[in-house]
Amino acid sequence: MIELDPVLLEILRHKVTAVAEEMGITLQRTGRTLYVKETADFGTAIADLNGKFFAFPVGIGVAGFVDLDCKPTIDAVDDLVAGDVIMTNHPYASGGLCTHTPDLNLVRPYFYENQIVGYGWTFLHSADVGGKVPSSVSPTNTEAFQEGLLIPPMKIVQAGEFNPDLLQIFRHNVRTPDLNIGDIKAMLAALEVGQRRVTEMIDQYGHDCFLTMQSALIDYGRLKAREAFRQIPNGEYDFWDYLDDDSFTQIPVRIRLRMSVDDGLIHLDYRGTDAQTLGPFNIVTLGRSHPWVTLRLLHYAISRDSSCPVNSGVFKNVTVTLPSGSVLNPEFPAASGIRTAAGARCYDILNGALGKALPEFMPAASGGNIVPVVLVEPVDAGQAAVTVVQFLVGALGARKGSDGVDGRDPSFSNMANNPIETVEAEASVEVLYYGLRADSGGPGEWRGGAGQMISFRILKDGCHLLARGLERLRFPPWGVSGGSCSTVTRMILNEGEDGEIELGKIDMIELSAGDTVTAYMSGAGGYGSPFKREPLKVLRDVETGLVTLERAARDYGVVILDGTVDDVATTALRSSQRNKTLHKSAFGEERIAWERIFDDERMHTLTGTLEKHPPASRQRVRNKVFGSIDSRLLVPATSKRYDFRELFSERDAINNQFDQKIFELNTIKAC
Repeated sequence: MIELDPVLLEILRHKVTAVAEEMGITLQRTGRTLYVKETADFGTAIADLNGKFFAFPVGIGVAGFVDLDCKPTIDAVDDLVAGDVIMTNHPYASGGLCTHTPDLNLVRPYFYENQIVGYGWTFLHSADVGGKVPSSVSPTNTEAFQEGLLIPPMKIVQAGEFNPDLLQIFRHNVRTPDLNIGDIKAMLAALEVGQRRVTEMIDQYGHDCFLTMQSALIDYGRLKAREAFRQIPNGEYDFWDYLDDDSFTQIPVRIRLRMSVDDGLIHLDYRGTDAQTLGPFNIVTLGRSHPWVTLRLLHYAISRDSSCPVNSGVFKNVTVTLPSGSVLNPEFPAASGIRTAAGARCYDILNGALGKALPEFMPAASGGNIVPVVLVEPVDAGQAAVTVVQFLVGALGARKGSDGVDGRDPSFSNMANNPIETVEAEASVEVLYYGLRADSGGPGEWRGGAGQMISFRILKDGCHLLARGLERLRFPPWGVSGGSCSTVTRMILNEGEDGEIELGKIDMIELSAGDTVTAYMSGAGGYGSPFKREPLKVLRDVETGLVTLERAARDYGVVILDGTVDDVATTALRSSQRNKTLHKSAFGEERIAWERIFDDERMHTLTGTLEKHPPASRQRVRNKVFGSIDSRLLVPATSKRYDFRELFSERDAINNQFDQKIFELNTIKAC
């Protein structure tokens, strides 16, 4: 192997990054659906001979999938020749490359003079791949077979020609076949662009140089990230957070992390995380390092050093423990359609662990939501119209010295919002409001970002609405260093009218012409005491509609009269409130109430006890434990929400019941 001059390596790094981005631009310009054309829910990259990415875009598509591994998918298909393209959407058979069934993944071996020199990769979120509901993802799916047609790694293109059998099966098992196949052709066009550019680079720099560059870039990423990680003090840092529930009960799903740091090497130990869920919130990792559980470390590294390459080398400094049968390493056929919810929570948990190590560098929690609001219109000419009305997110958390970003949360991707004009042209809706939600950002010396809000009217009878991934309806994004949590998520049908309904975590609801749907997304956490926020900043927040007059006084102790700050009244109010807890707590009252009963030690004990049971039955056993304590915990999450603060009055009795149930479980298993 040859050695590369550092200057040449830097030139080649930018060249291959440009190739990956050009692939993404090609895909977006030739795609058929709003998922591709507007939202940019897709990805492109180039992998080395080991299936790991050495070239990844930084400005287009989903930015978080750098830690994926193409090797299991490549190894599953024999006799690859020039012009072959592998397709899969099977999370388990692909080794975790596909993170849920709507994500169609294509891998193409790139040849130069009859030798494979790398692999082009692309994925996109398809409008529908069959399954129980339109758009394929439902919070009440309980197994992978309900989430659409499962395609193990196989050739969709053989030596440049479509595989007609696979296309025929695919066409007859999805609700939007023409749109899907149009998007697949756009993916193939992107892969062809990559092949042409790789050939041009090898013609210019040589075969050996191209192969050497791949390993050199990955090693460069490893070294640069290691230096960034060395700025994290050595030690162990524990943090945990919750999904609101599993859809079928009101019992929270806990994800727990112990992050160990030693001279820039990081181990992420997720033992203590709850068992795989009956609902589709599982992340299929097969126990491997995976972007949904490691992504925050990439963002940390490039925040410390913007020159750090965005490639798989970053994660050569990271090892993971993902307990088998847990929500982060489920066994087939556990459903995984809403893995974004658990992935978002892992991001927040890693953020929290890093915050313990670096409290003045890390921000508060982000909005923690990625919610595609999908409208399904009645079948016309044999095909349903499935349209994303909007991808709704929260915001970015505040950090020392800076407010959070309002209405944007690029924690997971570079996905964009859909233009209202395009939505109204393609779907039977009228958008009444789309903007920022007042009072949603967590109060703090630096305010958390405000979440999004949308309200729209349905224009046609017989439509259905889906909004998968709704989270933070119970446990809001948390604040740090004295900052407060944000507001929680809400979704309301016909707000302000007779028959108004608080929808909560919905599956699929039928709508009639004239119905309105309003979604209020959680904001992000605040940083520092809100009573230290400059009154003029609070005034500006009021003037821009981000904070109401009432909340300016309640949360910040700032009195505003006739458009100006009343300094005397503000000083008096802040003095009277400073030692009180009138503003929201860092984690929210319901989480505090829950953890005062079901603390870390008890939950660790329960998780360890459940590991003696088969993975598929663990959550059912867990539910029996909680249900025997209070049957209201087993009411489906789609029903009226049970306020955990009501549990606290029975704390001692509940703790005794819980401990007795754990004792009985251990005794029964021992026998």
